[in-house]
Amino acid sequence: MTGVRKSGELPEVTISGDALVLASVSSPAEAALLNDWMRTQRANHPEAQIDVLQMPGEDPPPGVVASLVEELQTGDDRSVVPVRVFWVPGGLPTRVKIVGLLSGRDTYRPPEILQRGILRRDKSRARVVAGEPAKVSELRQQWQDTTVADSPRDFARFVLRRASLAIERIELRLLGPEYKSPRLIKPEMLASSRFRDGLEGIPGATVEKAGEMLDELATGWSRFSVDLMPNLGRAIFSRGFDPNIDYDGTEIESLRRALEAHPAVLLFSHRSYLDGAIVPVAMQENRLPPVHTFAGINLSFGFMGPLMRRSGVIFIRRKLDDPLYKYVLRQFVGYIVEKRFNLSWSIEGTRSRTGKMLPPKLGLLAYVADAYLDGRSDDVLLQPVSISFDQLHETREYAAYARGGEKTPEGVSWLYNFIKAQGERNFGKIYVRFPPAVSMRQHLGPPHGEFEKDPDAKRLALQKMAFDVSWRILEATPINATGLVSALLLTTRGVALTLDQVHHTLAPSLDYLERKGTPMTESALRLRTPEGVRSALDALSGGNPVTRVDSGREPVWRIASADEHEAAFYRNSIIHAFQETSIVELALAYAGRAEGDRLEAFWAQAMRLRDLLKFEFYFADSARFRENIAQEMTWHANWEAQVAAGSEGIERLLYDKQPLMAHAMLRPFIEAYEIVADVLRDSPADVSEKDLTDRALGVGSQLAAQRRVRSSESVSALLFATARQVVADQGLLTPAPDLAERREAFLKELRGIMADMHRVHMISRRHFLERDAARSESADSA
Repeated sequence: MTGVRKSGELPEVTISGDALVLASVSSPAEAALLNDWMRTQRANHPEAQIDVLQMPGEDPPPGVVASLVEELQTGDDRSVVPVRVFWVPGGLPTRVKIVGLLSGRDTYRPPEILQRGILRRDKSRARVVAGEPAKVSELRQQWQDTTVADSPRDFARFVLRRASLAIERIELRLLGPEYKSPRLIKPEMLASSRFRDGLEGIPGATVEKAGEMLDELATGWSRFSVDLMPNLGRAIFSRGFDPNIDYDGTEIESLRRALEAHPAVLLFSHRSYLDGAIVPVAMQENRLPPVHTFAGINLSFGFMGPLMRRSGVIFIRRKLDDPLYKYVLRQFVGYIVEKRFNLSWSIEGTRSRTGKMLPPKLGLLAYVADAYLDGRSDDVLLQPVSISFDQLHETREYAAYARGGEKTPEGVSWLYNFIKAQGERNFGKIYVRFPPAVSMRQHLGPPHGEFEKDPDAKRLALQKMAFDVSWRILEATPINATGLVSALLLTTRGVALTLDQVHHTLAPSLDYLERKGTPMTESALRLRTPEGVRSALDALSGGNPVTRVDSGREPVWRIASADEHEAAFYRNSIIHAFQETSIVELALAYAGRAEGDRLEAFWAQAMRLRDLLKFEFYFADSARFRENIAQEMTWHANWEAQVAAGSEGIERLLYDKQPLMAHAMLRPFIEAYEIVADVLRDSPADVSEKDLTDRALGVGSQLAAQRRVRSSESVSALLFATARQVVADQGLLTPAPDLAERREAFLKELRGIMADMHRVHMISRRHFLERDAARSESADSA
């Protein structure tokens, strides 16, 4: 085929010479349509020798296959033309389509009993379409190049698969790219010489076992599911969210062009189970090709299993400890990539229960990289997808996890409760962003390159590639009002603020975000006005997680201790925008108390904090991180001279800097590290993860009750899990003669950082009181 045709255009198929028409018909009505079409073809091409072989259904009986074997032996110059009756979508009852979807039938093909009546009313509802012809010699060469089979019957089945795929391509032009779906995966893979060769190297592997695993992985889109599933997803989230997802139109068009050139893996941020429904909705309503989403086998329960399988979901096992299963999964991914279908999963692997992005998981990404390096595609695009929400009902669940609670297992009752929870209240808007894609070719070089022979270098390249995707997700995620308001109210330790206090205190943060060019939602931009602040506070009120007290002269808002974990989730979702400026503040405070070269102390502490927090947050590489810090410090005239001058100059820098964010953004994490370091003082060297977490929860609860830690937010099993990574990275979980001394030194270092944070907080408090006094004076004079 040459050129690119618009959706709905069909290529001209000319039947000439000796031709065999493979007609897929399965009813008398379709047979009648085929006969009419054949009469027209013979009339238009009287010189052609045209034979017809009818193929009833997807899996023809042995007798039909035997007839095809004979037809294929009549000459290699003979053309094979696939033909099928195409039913134009529309008109079928929804219940008929749902039954078809669950049973695996074509949900747009009317039942045989209805077909004649439909055609009597409207002949345009069905038409005969023909795929591009191929000579028997060409098909035979393809068969010999790609399969291990050698019998005429196997060749006939190969021709049937090619014919079916040729028709699929034609129907795709009629329906549009959003209906693109893989078919015949299992027979194609099992017949592949590449697949069979690999099986031979796996002890105990058989074609039968591999086939069973392919059945487990099987996926595909029925045409009805392309319409149904996004509508179901939209119906679920529209119970509590604005049904109109917020997109960037320019990004959508860039994505559309990119998907025309290469297969893509859409890697999305993961905060909610809704994410799995939102990606298909985003693709469908923007008329983009569908994606095949990987999901844990735990979500294949009840009627959801077959429904989701026929809606593009690929269920995979949680544990990949079977060599045969790993091999089959790897080859399955390779097939999808080679056929240029799009894949999707969470780059984080699981939902983030804290609100901030988790480290990327490389397992499935490594399989895609293997397919690319094997030459199954000239490039694969890794498309970052940022999905964010104004609010989520799941924050209550995450708060329970932070207190040591257990995850509720998925099932039918769980699904019912999840859907029901969406209608509890208005959760605001959903934001989806598609920042520029990451090219696998750019990171890994051309296929069959050096990484095939160097697994360590390949893994490092994969890590950098995944990091690049995650970084782009963060940079594209817009800052919303929920996160900014939650961050502010968490700093007050439960003290309530008036509308005016919240409004004016947020202003420096908004100034900072605008100066940095950080994307913001409309709700965040409206925080410039009292009305916008009031709207954000009202949306969060009612213990979700803000409490409003309006029994006095004017309403005030606060976050109660019991709601701090929920509020922290929202605050954590915007930390990436403030983490570098927060480190600047702590590095300045450290330099103010350091001995010797203060400027050197500033940079050393900035890099040390980056190292301590590397398990919590994404950072630019060391050189770029330093450049970012230096760029921000240029906002202050002669900053280096002021730092070098000593504590007085540093105090002026801190006082002039607005906003001051370290206490609002980083305190809970450093405080959680401090609790774990405190617990380590009387813990064995090889303390288990569970014991360390249990001890930290106990000691942390005591310290929170005594107000020796800032808030109960720091007492979190989720934060303690990362804290354990930090102390392990510091070598504090490995037996050594000086272990006790190093553990004590680390605790002392953390307490020093907490002291620096308190100093920054006090300056911020001064700013607040001065602004408050100025507003009161202005109000009195008015």
